[in-house]
Amino acid sequence: MIRFFLLIAQLIFLIASCTPQETKEIDVIEMSIADLEKALKEGDCSCEQVVFIYLDRIDKLDKSSGVNSMVVINEESLAQARLLDLEFKETGKLRKLHCLPLIVKDNYKTKGLQTTGGSIALKGYLPITDAWQVRKLKEAGAIVLGKSNMAEWAFSAKVTISSIAGETHNPYNTGHTTAGSSGGTAAAVAANFGLTGLGSDTGNSIRGPSSHNALVGFRTTLGLISREGIIPLANRNDVGGPMTKTVADATKMLEVLVGVDKNDPMTKYSEGNFKTNYQQYLQKDGLVEARIGVLRVLSDREHDDQVNNLFEQALADMKKAGATLIEIKSINDFDTLSANQWCPMFQYDLNNFLAKEGDLVPVKNLEEVIAFGGYSDYIERTLNYFLEHLSPYEEGRVCGDPYTDPHRIEYRETIRNVMDSLQLDALVYPSWNFPPANIGNFEGYKGDNSQVIAPHTGQPAFTVPMGYTYNNLPAGLQFIGRMFDEPMLIKLSYAYEQATHHRKPPTGFGN
Repeated sequence: MIRFFLLIAQLIFLIASCTPQETKEIDVIEMSIADLEKALKEGDCSCEQVVFIYLDRIDKLDKSSGVNSMVVINEESLAQARLLDLEFKETGKLRKLHCLPLIVKDNYKTKGLQTTGGSIALKGYLPITDAWQVRKLKEAGAIVLGKSNMAEWAFSAKVTISSIAGETHNPYNTGHTTAGSSGGTAAAVAANFGLTGLGSDTGNSIRGPSSHNALVGFRTTLGLISREGIIPLANRNDVGGPMTKTVADATKMLEVLVGVDKNDPMTKYSEGNFKTNYQQYLQKDGLVEARIGVLRVLSDREHDDQVNNLFEQALADMKKAGATLIEIKSINDFDTLSANQWCPMFQYDLNNFLAKEGDLVPVKNLEEVIAFGGYSDYIERTLNYFLEHLSPYEEGRVCGDPYTDPHRIEYRETIRNVMDSLQLDALVYPSWNFPPANIGNFEGYKGDNSQVIAPHTGQPAFTVPMGYTYNNLPAGLQFIGRMFDEPMLIKLSYAYEQATHHRKPPTGFGN
């Protein structure tokens, strides 16, 4: 279907391109938002041309390479590109993210595009509205190329396997996993099937796949960006946001995504705390005089030597760039505070989401999802567990958000007190202590540090490429900061990125 669509589109494109305006041959490999904007402004390409190149790459490479990152393609994307070209021709102005070719995780409501959360039980569900983040990006000029594969219902931090599309493999080495659950977005962006992407993160699912695919992943402060329109795993933890090849691109997306949304009550906490200009913090010298806490309580846990060597090199690189490093061997009551932070909210949140969608969805609740069947083998036990746990109460306490739940507040205040006492700007640790596991080796999925702090405290945490281990497998460095201190994390992560330039595309994808 996609090949027929592209053949027709190519014919239309060739006819339309027979105009006096000359365009250059555009290379989209590792293209940035700034590169795209410059090319459009200077007339080196049209939006239609850029979108066609990305669609063609997906068609030719996604399945044949074994990556399998995409679920559905937006067949209106070229028409949308032509409209943006016409708008630019008439106004001479580009929107903030004009023609941004965007990959969207399959749990974001996307108007007119099938949205399944990775489950065959939602096959055919076509939302009539966009999720907040999709709408904001479209308004800024982004074009959704298609929906990416994910771990079914976002259940797994380890793998990206769904009943709607099968398993996504790591483009750096297809014998290895992408992590989960936003592995489809990560693989697609890493392989340059789209310029940027959207993922969601309940415990790991933006940062883990970003780390495993040499990407930048922003898990922002819980409440900074609306989650409206994202199929939930646990609304008390869920965050959605950018997955990109550079800190600058993630920052440009962030500027568009922030804001108070009446349909997501958590965003009320961001009022007065978000900024309209985050790009001012893209400072190459951002590590000069920075104070960085080295969180050995995570990095010294069981780890792979090659990942640990990369982490030690990252510390040396930050020190060379002007940072002062402070070793943190332990935190008082850390194990106690980090324990028992999860609550079984899935049935409660999913049933509410499905009820709001009404007749648009083929199943109405978790019971019907289970009865429908067809789900991936690895999630059956989890589905049945959540079926037995409906109440938003667990062990006698309210499972609240990080602003009202005493257990979460105490944890965050303990972390903040350590940072304040040592006058730290951020903490750092490897996003995973081990490289991407082999496909099918469930015993090899270990070392995930992303789930330990930020999902429970609500703090922002960013991962950036840290280098490569065995057989070209990526690893990521994670920065965690104070609530709503995205400016500091942008400053530090950008400075580290610019000092090291670890990001490189996977081989064998037209580069």
